[in-house]
Amino acid sequence: MTNTTIGIIGSGMIGANVARLAIAAGLDIVICNSRGPETLSELISDLGSNANAATIEDVINSSDLIVLAVPFPAYTNLPVDLLAGKTLIDTLNYYPQRDGEMPEVKTEHTATSEMVQSHLANSHVIRALNNVDFVRLLSSARPAGASDRSALPVAGNDPLSKDTVIKFLDKIGYDAFDMGPLSESWRSEPTTPVYVAPYMHSETSYVAQKVTVEIFKNAPGRTVTRDEVEILVKAAVRHDKMFGKLPEFAQD
Repeated sequence: MTNTTIGIIGSGMIGANVARLAIAAGLDIVICNSRGPETLSELISDLGSNANAATIEDVINSSDLIVLAVPFPAYTNLPVDLLAGKTLIDTLNYYPQRDGEMPEVKTEHTATSEMVQSHLANSHVIRALNNVDFVRLLSSARPAGASDRSALPVAGNDPLSKDTVIKFLDKIGYDAFDMGPLSESWRSEPTTPVYVAPYMHSETSYVAQKVTVEIFKNAPGRTVTRDEVEILVKAAVRHDKMFGKLPEFAQD
């Protein structure tokens, strides 16, 4: 990685925690949302002096590696020309409960990342950071060589961009397993074996049962090694409803 500034489009739970990991790794971040830089003052104050809020245009212009962390339908609003030539980390998952019905999402034929790449035809879309929940994403990061370091799956068509993303993951605390081209990125979609649940202890996983918000936020993660990620990725079975399901929390 030659550029130490990471752009983040989207300031929600994933975007904010990627920002925290990047800053902890000694990188600068510039972040935007759909409401304007002035609405991010509290987050920037929390992140510290290595973070800046900006317009989407400034985020794109100041960064070669950009994390897409917006709701899935918003990918069609991303500026094609401005993002041309950029390496983009696609964290987007389709959640019908949040995003509404999208008949064009046909996961038995096309991975959602392929849809993003089709829209951003002149960018290098790399699928990553989509298969772990926002709490464990932050709490499970570990330095290189740590015995309890987890791995995340990665897919993409451009080898140089994929290598850039793998190096970024390493810097923020994760090993990587290369799933292959973007056409294989369906293997980390919601409902697949590598999605969310392996990174959580079973008693705190909202995939298995309802838990309280407090338990969910404070529960430790589970180490998922590169070898385990490979096994889980290869066990994936493709179908027509590889959609995310939002957690149903029990009342405190």
